[in-house]
Amino acid sequence: MTTEKFMTIPVSHFVVFSAILFLIGIYGILTRRNLITVLMAVELILNAVNINFIAFAHLSPFSAEVSQIFVLFIIALAAAEAVVGLAIVVALVRNRKTILTDEVNLMKW
Repeated sequence: MTTEKFMTIPVSHFVVFSAILFLIGIYGILTRRNLITVLMAVELILNAVNINFIAFAHLSPFSAEVSQIFVLFIIALAAAEAVVGLAIVVALVRNRKTILTDEVNLMKW
């Protein structure tokens, strides 16, 4: 039996990838006018956080299950955010006939 040395990806690569994904999400929130695109940007941010949790689970003194529990919690939170966000978008489309963030002023009477 031959012994092969498997290459592992350094944690810094995951952190850089997560930071890029997080910045793309922040850029999407700050620059987009469409509410659906803003919700997708929030999902990118939550995925960046998940990648960081899994990457640092390898380095933490705790077991990997602790980070996996946090990741499952964030996935459930993202699913709930998507449901509530899409319900708000549907209500806005029905009432205001638009999904553009500039045209939605719910605080005004």
